Amino acid sequence: MAQKLAADMVSVAFEGLRALSNVTLEIPAGRVTGLIGPNGAGKTTCVNVLTGFQKPSMGRVMLDGLDISGLPAHRVRQTGIARTFQSGRLFADLTVHENLEVTGVGLGLSRREASLKADALLDWIGISALSDRLAGGLPYTDERRVAIGRALMLEPAFLLLDEPAAGMSAEEADELSRLIHRITDEVKCGVLLIEHNIGLVLKTCHSIYVLDSGEIIEFGTPDAIKASEKVRHAYMGTQADAEGEIL
Repeated sequence: MAQKLAADMVSVAFEGLRALSNVTLEIPAGRVTGLIGPNGAGKTTCVNVLTGFQKPSMGRVMLDGLDISGLPAHRVRQTGIARTFQSGRLFADLTVHENLEVTGVGLGLSRREASLKADALLDWIGISALSDRLAGGLPYTDERRVAIGRALMLEPAFLLLDEPAAGMSAEEADELSRLIHRITDEVKCGVLLIEHNIGLVLKTCHSIYVLDSGEIIEFGTPDAIKASEKVRHAYMGTQADAEGEIL
């Protein structure tokens, strides 16, 4: 299994406007790495680049030293890099089980293998009771857990979670944190957690990158990030800061 996913001096420009500027970061296997920043900082663009949904204008995406920058998203997934989306993007007209099953088939499993793997994953996450529910009728938080299950099909080397705790209560966010640690401990998957819930990031991640205006302005342990004046300045005046959620 791959040991490191990295962005190497990645820049992305849209019609002359730079969304990312010389971003360098590493996601090691078996660890939880955080990516935080104010709204519009470029976090989702960064995830899109790492997963093949957006080509960098400059720089490279490296998987164990191999440049995968030019691969389309479906080929990136086949290399063992999976993701979730802010909007969930489940197949609304399929059941929860079918959502996982169709992903397995798309990754090369037989229908029976995919079905068995889907059963095992739903049980492992603790959402087997949702198996026959239509994905389009799920509550928001259940939708997030199903999306994580779907991304875990075939045990990827890296899992990138884009705002997985959005809309969750404090108790649900705690459950998510425990699930993420089970993923790194048991699946040995490297996780990138992109999240506005700073408390969840500080509690869950081993190390954290801070993105502001498309640039990495800080990197360190949760304690170092919590103490950083650069990070406080980046968040100053945001709604989350006003509500006391930032650091």
